Amino acid sequence: MSKHPKETKDEDHMREEYDFAHAIRGKYVPRFPSDVVMVTLAPDVAAAFPDADCVNEALRLLLKAAKKATPAA
Repeated sequence: MSKHPKETKDEDHMREEYDFAHAIRGKYVPRFPSDVVMVTLAPDVAAAFPDADCVNEALRLLLKAAKKATPAA
């Protein structure tokens, strides 16, 4: 059993010294192209791929293998 009670979504976890009074929501969003899909990789998976190009190459290879393994309809 955990030493800490379960936290609810409504609890405030922000420290008092954090000041977002002048923050701008979505400030860096324009940096990403509109067709980019952001995903979170598990740490062990992320460790296997040094960059996005390697991830895309591996996924394309997987797609090719899946197409060859599936009989054409």
